[in-house]
Amino acid sequence: MQRYEDTLFDQGHISNHILKNRYIVGPMTRVSSEADGTPNERVHRYYERFAKGGFAAVMTEGTYPDTMYSQGYENQAGLATEKHAEAWAPIVRDVKAHGAKMIVQLMHAGGQSQGNYYKDTSVAPSPFQPPKPMVEVYGGQGDFPVAKELTKDEIEDVKDGFVQSARYAVSAGFDGIELHGANGYLLDQFLSENINKREDEYGGSIENRLRFLVELIDDVRDAVGEQMMLGIRISQLKATNGTYKWPGGEKDAEVIFSTLGKTSVDFIHLSDDDATTPGFGEGTMTMAEAAKKYSGKPIIGCGNLSDPEVAAQFISDGQSDFVAIARQALANPDTPNRVLENKPLDDFDAGSIMKPKAYVKDHELDQPLTENE
Repeated sequence: MQRYEDTLFDQGHISNHILKNRYIVGPMTRVSSEADGTPNERVHRYYERFAKGGFAAVMTEGTYPDTMYSQGYENQAGLATEKHAEAWAPIVRDVKAHGAKMIVQLMHAGGQSQGNYYKDTSVAPSPFQPPKPMVEVYGGQGDFPVAKELTKDEIEDVKDGFVQSARYAVSAGFDGIELHGANGYLLDQFLSENINKREDEYGGSIENRLRFLVELIDDVRDAVGEQMMLGIRISQLKATNGTYKWPGGEKDAEVIFSTLGKTSVDFIHLSDDDATTPGFGEGTMTMAEAAKKYSGKPIIGCGNLSDPEVAAQFISDGQSDFVAIARQALANPDTPNRVLENKPLDDFDAGSIMKPKAYVKDHELDQPLTENE
């Protein structure tokens, strides 16, 4: 067996959980649940096929945690009610039956919301309008509205929503929770100096802008205990601003990842266009290197890691402990099995896969809607 296969199929650990290999399905926007956020049989089959295909862990799409302002897209899956939790339970059960861990990504869209079953308005750390129009492939059209500023009481409500959703995750049988702190959604909005203009303890310095994330991690950990995996996803790029970089570069990375390293998260998941390239300018560390160096936590790298040799080298170099793949997983839901058996991988075809839900038939389940890795 070649070296890269040894690397990718070595067991890995996150907290007290053993993952059978280093392949994880990255979270991808689905917009295929019922209007009220209840995952359906189509969603069930979508996730189960990745577990059958040999992945060590399957992450859900960004899943909204409350029935207030958190939903980002129409037909997005939720984990905000008992009904949602009951619908997720058989999906989780069947994914786990095939030997994969199941992790729910909890996502509050904040000012980047373009469809909400419960509310007609959106919220953000301070008044905010995303710089690009809504994403049409996810059912949006035109400019985003200006999100209103969260009051302190509403910030507590947001935390309470995540906590209740985390409890639902426990009842549904999930192995882990990932807090979506990337890609321009609410947690990332708090972290971003060009969005967060608050003048209280949640705004201003980078330490203050991290406060909400840290408090949320503490609250969710208290709710779920030590046995459940708890992680956070971090990026510089945003869904509506793909060129954004932290203004302080590696210095900001040191503060951010050092702070997260002192929390109870069990892993940090990086979202990047290309995980192998310098993250902060020519000659700098990759995002994964910085996260590994400053946090000391297990790292999941994501971004252009579909080539098994590239992915294995990324792990062997000590930059990452696991690789999350998205587009490649859509083209090859059985990626780990194919790699293990030295079978070729099909190329991702955006033209055939990036289709609105209304045009995707059941027999085209292997070609679902996705967002960027």
